[in-house]
Amino acid sequence: MEYIADATLVLAASPWVYVVVFVLTVLDAFFIIVPSETVVVALGALALSTGSPELAVLIPVAAVAATIGDSLTFWLGRTVGLERFAWMRRPRVARVLGWAGRSLAERAAAVLLTARFIPFGRIAVNLTAGASAFAYPRFLALTAIAGVCWASYNALIGALFGSWFDGNPVLAVAISVSVALVLGVLVDRATARLTTAWNSRRK
Repeated sequence: MEYIADATLVLAASPWVYVVVFVLTVLDAFFIIVPSETVVVALGALALSTGSPELAVLIPVAAVAATIGDSLTFWLGRTVGLERFAWMRRPRVARVLGWAGRSLAERAAAVLLTARFIPFGRIAVNLTAGASAFAYPRFLALTAIAGVCWASYNALIGALFGSWFDGNPVLAVAISVSVALVLGVLVDRATARLTTAWNSRRK
């Protein structure tokens, strides 16, 4: 464990850490198992508790990578549609894609800005936006704003605990990541309840 902590601190102080953040964040636009949120939160904590990496670089790198990843998902949806692969036709996935389509038609800005914080939600929304007639310039503007908000939120959550536990970076990372995960679960559940309530009112 001590070796892992030391290796993490060394990576955080290296310029290569920004490349890692960029790659993981782009991949996270397609694969929900990639822990880009966790990485950004952890590095935000290290930024304040150890001085590396630089928040002024971390946030823009994560924001740009998020925008690029979401854009690639958009164009994947425009290229293959929403029924090309078997997993897209599964009942649960089809319901989420249907919800994404209705939400984009009625409240596009709100759903694009909030979906960035929900791993599978953002994939569904971005794919659906691409598969529909949604204009890419509008999508790009909204997803860029969402990317900045997402990167700032995660980095600053980590930075908050990094400042509280200055001099103890391992504890700062552990607590900030735990809090971010709990907040993520709460946001996910709240969004699911609001979506269910909104759908029930439409019936």
